[in-house]
Amino acid sequence: MATQDRPIKSLLADVFTGINTLVRQEMRLAQAESSEKLSQAMTGLVSLLAGMLIAFTALIVLLQALVLALSNVMAPTYAALLVGGVVALIAFILIQQGQSKMKVGNLMPERTMRSMREDREMVMEKVR
Repeated sequence: MATQDRPIKSLLADVFTGINTLVRQEMRLAQAESSEKLSQAMTGLVSLLAGMLIAFTALIVLLQALVLALSNVMAPTYAALLVGGVVALIAFILIQQGQSKMKVGNLMPERTMRSMREDREMVMEKVR
């Protein structure tokens, strides 16, 4: 049957069926991308926790080093500052990495949003 011979009701039904299928596919894409972003957030959280643990360890090392570390080579105060400073630097780097992975911009489902914009434009063209 030619397109001109089909009633408008049938054509509209086809359009709505196509839109319905498109929306379902977009929802599946959004779900898959959200799962990927959740995994990324979990990795960021692990880095944050590791950084915090190392920061706590730095505090312990600073306290221990104050009494024991390198007191034979240099003044105990300087030895404690050196050891604690290095551990604190490592903790700072890990915390910064975790924070950068947890930024809202990194967690946005970019491909889904781009695809939905393209689909909206395509539907608008078809409607015209």
